Amino acid sequence: MSDVTQILNAIEQGDARAADKLLPLVYDELRRVAAWKMSQESPGQTLQATALVHEAYIRLVGLERQNWTSQTHFFAAAAEAMRRILIDSARRKQRLKRGGNPQKVQLEDTELTIQGPSDDLMVLDEALVELGQIDKVKADLVKLRYFAGLTLVQAANMLNLPERTARRHWTHARAWLYRRITGVA
Repeated sequence: MSDVTQILNAIEQGDARAADKLLPLVYDELRRVAAWKMSQESPGQTLQATALVHEAYIRLVGLERQNWTSQTHFFAAAAEAMRRILIDSARRKQRLKRGGNPQKVQLEDTELTIQGPSDDLMVLDEALVELGQIDKVKADLVKLRYFAGLTLVQAANMLNLPERTARRHWTHARAWLYRRITGVA
């Protein structure tokens, strides 16, 4: 049993000091995942990778009753927490009461029919929720690949899938998401 798994078990048993021991062990990996995910975000993102790691860690360790079975389960939960944080951030930015998505435009040379860009992350999240209702394993595979930055083999291992099955699921999920997002039949 790894050190991380032992500490996760201690946290689950209610050891408050165990959480302090966990962060130094998982920080570098969480920071790598967060940095990769932030590199996928659009320019002008105000959330930094370090803040994303800290927010995800607080959400994970601050939960009432954790039930992590392993280190990989913890990192999958961390990836999901980061996804939710990024979605929440995108929603906050989109709200009109927070200024929406203002764009600086010279009015002398422009007609006033400006439409802001669609928020790809929110569209993907909606499609993933729908895919999760149809096939949870395929949705989890996409989350692990896209949000956690795992390879297909790593994600397959985490989901206890044979690699060939994971490849088929990945191909099908990508095609399904493409059709759902673009509206192509």
